[in-house]
Amino acid sequence: MIERTISDYLRRLGRQFPVVAITGPRQSGKTTLAKAVFRNFSYVNLEDPNLRREAMADGATFLLNHPAPLIVDEAQRVPELLSHVQVAVDAEGARSVRYVLTGSHQPKLREGLSQSLAGRVGIARLLPLSLRELSSAGRFGERDETAFRGFMPRLHDGPEADPADFWPNYVATYLERDVSQILRLKDRSRFETFLALAAGRVGQLLNYDSIASDVGVSAVTVKDWLSVLEASFVAFTLPCFYRNYGKRFVKAPKLYFCDTGLVCSLLGIHSPEQLARDPLVGNVFENMVVADAFKERFNAGRQPDLYFIRDRKGTEVDLAVLDGRALDLWEIKSARTFSPDFAAALKTVRAYIPETRRCGVVYAGTRFVGGDVDFVPYGEFGRHLAGS
Repeated sequence: MIERTISDYLRRLGRQFPVVAITGPRQSGKTTLAKAVFRNFSYVNLEDPNLRREAMADGATFLLNHPAPLIVDEAQRVPELLSHVQVAVDAEGARSVRYVLTGSHQPKLREGLSQSLAGRVGIARLLPLSLRELSSAGRFGERDETAFRGFMPRLHDGPEADPADFWPNYVATYLERDVSQILRLKDRSRFETFLALAAGRVGQLLNYDSIASDVGVSAVTVKDWLSVLEASFVAFTLPCFYRNYGKRFVKAPKLYFCDTGLVCSLLGIHSPEQLARDPLVGNVFENMVVADAFKERFNAGRQPDLYFIRDRKGTEVDLAVLDGRALDLWEIKSARTFSPDFAAALKTVRAYIPETRRCGVVYAGTRFVGGDVDFVPYGEFGRHLAGS
């Protein structure tokens, strides 16, 4: 098992809350993590039809038959059980963790947590493996191999799965389970087209009307579909940092996926060599770095506070990291060779953002400091964010 950075945060939550919830995309390692951190807890999986029927029939009796401390896997399958968990922890007067809940289908689980366990639950968001975690485990690969393979633990831990087999099956399972349950899709092929088009727009400003026109559905439908991708931790949007600057900046967000392996699969990229030649290689690399920033923040138990900057003249900085009132600006370049031009946008934007603390370029080259700009290899970026 690859050591997960978020483990320390989970232990901290466990000392403060009677219930800890671990949410995240399917296959991100939630069950393995819960069992590793909370080793002495019993375990039930509500994907098991018999256990699910038992929990649905009588939640109070279910908890008596499976006493705490207990890990409840796929808790969103029986959201009404959360009310019984609340009663149990209140009756015990527990101050440290008694129940660990995991769930990959966030909307149902989030609703249950907010309604039944408010004030009693600490929530951790587990995304796929970070670059820093892969590096620490000795599994860090070359730029295109890393982005192509993706970051799901199954692709790196133990016998490595083939990404060409893993990702198409992941999409099929996701469509079958999560999306179909929420949206009750009547035309699955259009949703598949939407997924592919969204993958082709990573790192770009999100334009609902453009995507809707290409798919042949309404912009409202595209917004609904994207909200499901976000809720299920498949995709996310990066907002533009524009406060206090009037109309200088655009306000549309940018679109990214949580795993570049999925992006490559949806784009029909079948090998690292093909990715290296693809016109979107820079976008995929940018997606990999931005997603890694989210992982680092979630692993530390922090709010993302991540943005991009783009003014009306088109000057853009790929990533802005807010730390208190200070702002760190990062450009992201897939190139392996240094160019002083990489820092041009940073210097322009820094001139009119007084909150700027430091500037850096994340790229596929080697580490060095060029004047007042730090050039950081992408494999070391997580360590820099951890120090923010």
